[in-house]
Amino acid sequence: MLARTMRGETAPIMQKFWPEGWWRVMEIRIGIIPLPVYLSVLGVIAYFVVWGKLPTEINVAVAVLAIGGFTCAEIGKRLPGVRQVGGAAILATFIPSALVYYHLLPIPVVRLVTDFTKSTNFLYLFISAIIVGSILGMDRRVLIRGFLKIFIPLASGSVIAGLVGTAVGTLLGLGAKHTLFFLVVPIMAGGVGEGAIPLSVGYSEILHQNQGELFAEVLPVVMLGSLTAILLAGALNLAGKKYPHLTGEGRLQPDGTPELAAERSGAPEQPTVPDIAAAALFAISLYMLGLLCNKLLGLPAPVAMLFIAVLIKLAQAVTPNLQAGAFFVFRFFQVAVTYPLLFAIGVALTPWETLIAAFALPKLITIVVTVATLIGSGFVVGKWVNLYPIDTAIVNACHSGQGGTGDVAILTAANRMQLMPFAQIATRIGGALTVTLALVLLARMG
Repeated sequence: MLARTMRGETAPIMQKFWPEGWWRVMEIRIGIIPLPVYLSVLGVIAYFVVWGKLPTEINVAVAVLAIGGFTCAEIGKRLPGVRQVGGAAILATFIPSALVYYHLLPIPVVRLVTDFTKSTNFLYLFISAIIVGSILGMDRRVLIRGFLKIFIPLASGSVIAGLVGTAVGTLLGLGAKHTLFFLVVPIMAGGVGEGAIPLSVGYSEILHQNQGELFAEVLPVVMLGSLTAILLAGALNLAGKKYPHLTGEGRLQPDGTPELAAERSGAPEQPTVPDIAAAALFAISLYMLGLLCNKLLGLPAPVAMLFIAVLIKLAQAVTPNLQAGAFFVFRFFQVAVTYPLLFAIGVALTPWETLIAAFALPKLITIVVTVATLIGSGFVVGKWVNLYPIDTAIVNACHSGQGGTGDVAILTAANRMQLMPFAQIATRIGGALTVTLALVLLARMG
């Protein structure tokens, strides 16, 4: 009789919980991952790490990146003080870097993430989707005016930051020449692959010094400059919430036209699956054309892809349906891939020891002042040329970022991934010009 009573009481409880109660549990999420799924995947990963060999197939790699990225981002979103200045992006990048350095991340996880990141180079898949999706989603008139105008605050900011940064480093006893070429220039050189490496090679040939030692000297500056830019971009996002008249929330120009509003006359409100698939393949095909341009002309593949996408957009060579599909791909990568990618960057491409090597106080002050001046100049000049000052300042911040990885982190901290095409101009073109001019000047100075 007691058993019948217990069964009778249990049945209504289960009926009340299932399925609506379970659905409520499923809607509790770590990032985008439902909590029961998160715990299950985390348990399976832990089992393979502790009791067996962690499989290296792509499904496992994606699961590890998702768990790691969204866990760090969730912590960053909840920490008081840090969350207001892009804490999710900062922690998703630098927590895994520190964990690797202090041997707190299991070796099989580190090996899997590093091998997957370096072998697939999926950073460029992300950048391809973001660039093509955002460009095809822009209003053509806004695109034309924005690309022409952004060079003004970018160029003026670079010159002013160079002068101010060099002056500050000189006053702190670092020497004008050393400050300019080993602190200020590396900050604006465009990251590691396109900036620090060619810069150190050029310095080595001109100064007749060991290239490895020169690279070890400029690399921490690049990374700390990028970290400063991430923090300041987060602060700019916070300022935009407090002073909304200073920001377009991802738009550069205050003309009332949303930049990420694709001209979809005749296009469906929701793109079809074939439209989305076609847009994704279209982005990949443009990147492949960029690779060809790199082989033939020496132009970095993302920059070549950027210009090709702009030309296609200006020529109205893609249908409204494809534009709608490209915008969907952009949003998917922005929401689902950003934090896993940042986690991969932190584990595989961000050595913690090089970051902390730049924390000598005179160097630290010079780096922070240089980046702040670059961003502040973008703010002032952007307002002068009738661009939204906060969004212009964020684009200028990308000029002091760690290449493509820095762009992702900075724009994520600022919550303005729509600015990726302009960020690529700042990073790739601005960085290439900075390296070229620095090497020419150093060669003339002897």
